[in-house]
Amino acid sequence: MDELVKKLAGFGMPAIILLVAMNATGLAGAAALTSALAALGPFGMIGGMGLLLLIGLSADKITEVGYEKITKLVVEEQLKTFSKEEMISKIKKYPISKGMKLKVIDFVNHV
Repeated sequence: MDELVKKLAGFGMPAIILLVAMNATGLAGAAALTSALAALGPFGMIGGMGLLLLIGLSADKITEVGYEKITKLVVEEQLKTFSKEEMISKIKKYPISKGMKLKVIDFVNHV
């Protein structure tokens, strides 16, 4: 069951992105789909489909490993080039929940 949920979560993210892009075009039907895919990708519709595939695979891996773990790994890598104070300042500006910010700042202080 957990594996099924992971697959659905990976599939859901590209669908949401495509629906938002289709809504932003102001068109309907096939024209909205075509315009949205062309707008998403660097090489027209094919690029848009490739981007959605990449997002789907990434979302699948993120759900497999866990958002919090990936965030900590990224912050740990950034600490190689930024001081702890700079990193905490950056974290406070991130568009994440207050609880997640506190967890990541706590992680930075204990690294």
